[in-house]
Amino acid sequence: MPKNSAGHLLPGRLSPMRSVPAGIVKPEYVGKPAPAPHVGGDVYDIQTIQRIRKASKLAAQALELVLSSAKAGMTTDELDQIGHDFLVSQGAYPSTLGYRGYPKSLCSSLNEVICHGIPDNTVLEEGDLINIDISAYLDGVHGDTNGTVVIGSNPEAELLVERTHEAMMRGIKAALPSRQVNIIGRAIESYAKRFNYGVVRDFTGHGVGTSFHSGLIIPHYDDPGYDTEIVPGMVFTVEPMITTGGIEWDLWQDDWTVTTKDKSLTAQFEHTILITEDGPEILTIA
Repeated sequence: MPKNSAGHLLPGRLSPMRSVPAGIVKPEYVGKPAPAPHVGGDVYDIQTIQRIRKASKLAAQALELVLSSAKAGMTTDELDQIGHDFLVSQGAYPSTLGYRGYPKSLCSSLNEVICHGIPDNTVLEEGDLINIDISAYLDGVHGDTNGTVVIGSNPEAELLVERTHEAMMRGIKAALPSRQVNIIGRAIESYAKRFNYGVVRDFTGHGVGTSFHSGLIIPHYDDPGYDTEIVPGMVFTVEPMITTGGIEWDLWQDDWTVTTKDKSLTAQFEHTILITEDGPEILTIA
């Protein structure tokens, strides 16, 4: 992902797909064009929740390591190597690797990339904003998280990052039992609108656990049509993508990299959460 004359990203060069030790169990979708349909719903028993808790904690530790390693002069591919090596060292499989053919162990979304940026030979520069999305598959379940940091100093980007994190936290706090999932998007969008930010609509939160994506949709904007009831035992992600401009997007020829159409900056944060009788519990804490 070098940059063009306007400073916008271009596709870079990919390194070969990283190997995973034979002893690490792979998700069923690796080597297939698509995952098997999810079965069992989005409410899990105590034993499965404990497994999701472990996978989520591991994903959070991986995210913390990668984000703290991100420095000017590094490539996004080097960050992928760090995340990959950590997960396999803990006996976990990087969930994105081979998911619908995705070639890397995490997503690295830089500046105007909304989501699903593929790590390559792009060099991080002072003032860049980078999101890392990393997931761990361990003992038959997934934990999914992401976060955004600014390389060096960029006041506009730093405000966007701070406010995007706050938007996510407001969405999580709204996720109380007996409410509908649309309350999450209402909380996120009402906060983001204060700053005239855009809230991306076409990429959402999702159920996660025994499947990487269960089919449950968690909107980040206000839409009463998403009326699934929030109940104890549910596990899903909240992961708003916020822009300093519009919400329209372009897709690169790699069929993964999504950028803002107006090339405005975009940030994202994500937690996997469990709904308890008392409210939401964040599982992706290192």
